[in-house]
Amino acid sequence: MALTNDEILDAIANMTVQQAADLVKAMEEKFGVSAAAPVAVAAGPVAAAAEEQTEFTVTLDKVENKMGVIKAVKAALGISLIDAKGLVESAPSTLKEGLSKADADALIAAVKEAGGEASKK
Repeated sequence: MALTNDEILDAIANMTVQQAADLVKAMEEKFGVSAAAPVAVAAGPVAAAAEEQTEFTVTLDKVENKMGVIKAVKAALGISLIDAKGLVESAPSTLKEGLSKADADALIAAVKEAGGEASKK
């Protein structure tokens, strides 16, 4: 039996940031498409000035609630408890590279909600 659009959307809404990113990548590969939004091309030097950063690196800067941040990092990145603990204990540390703006913002929000501070570059 085929899933309805609502069932698919509900399943996606319950995914971690990493799981959603993996799903997008798998769909791009399977269907030979790109999820990146098309960008209008301007002429001359205006095009270079108009380019926006599309990939971000999220860094864990500060930890107030160690256990909460470990749990949030583990869930958001889909990594083991030991790996999450290592990242949190070595702060400041890079959590994830090559994230979209939305995924970077979601990871930063998860860390903040758990009792930490993170930033994107």
